[in-house]
Amino acid sequence: MLETMKAEIASTGTGLQVKDSCRGFELTFDEPKESGGTDTSVNPVEGLLCAFGACQAIATLLFARMQDVPLDGVRVEVEGDLDPDGFTGKAPDVRNGLQEVRFSMHLKSSDEAAARALAALVEERCPVSDCLKAPVPVVCAEVVVE
Repeated sequence: MLETMKAEIASTGTGLQVKDSCRGFELTFDEPKESGGTDTSVNPVEGLLCAFGACQAIATLLFARMQDVPLDGVRVEVEGDLDPDGFTGKAPDVRNGLQEVRFSMHLKSSDEAAARALAALVEERCPVSDCLKAPVPVVCAEVVVE
């Protein structure tokens, strides 16, 4: 069954800062001072990396529970390469988004074989990973000028 997830994002009036609301929770995004922001929070690309790592970690915990894999902890390190000249238009031949995302999965488990199989399952099934690996249609449904 398809589940529609929704978020609303609005500028705060402080530099480039925005507030995101989803299911009653709020997140703040900003940009570093050298990019014109106030450096009060992560930027959206960093947020994407955080969302990817969080999805990997949560999926690991979930699948470990479902498959009775002994797991005492999970930590994910994520990094990605972005050339801002792409999205700012300074270098039209450079991709607008991340060039590559790399991650390391750290699992605390007494069963190495089960932990490695778990990591492979997570890499195969993680929803955010799937969104990054395969093109997802992005549709601007409407532009409202108020």
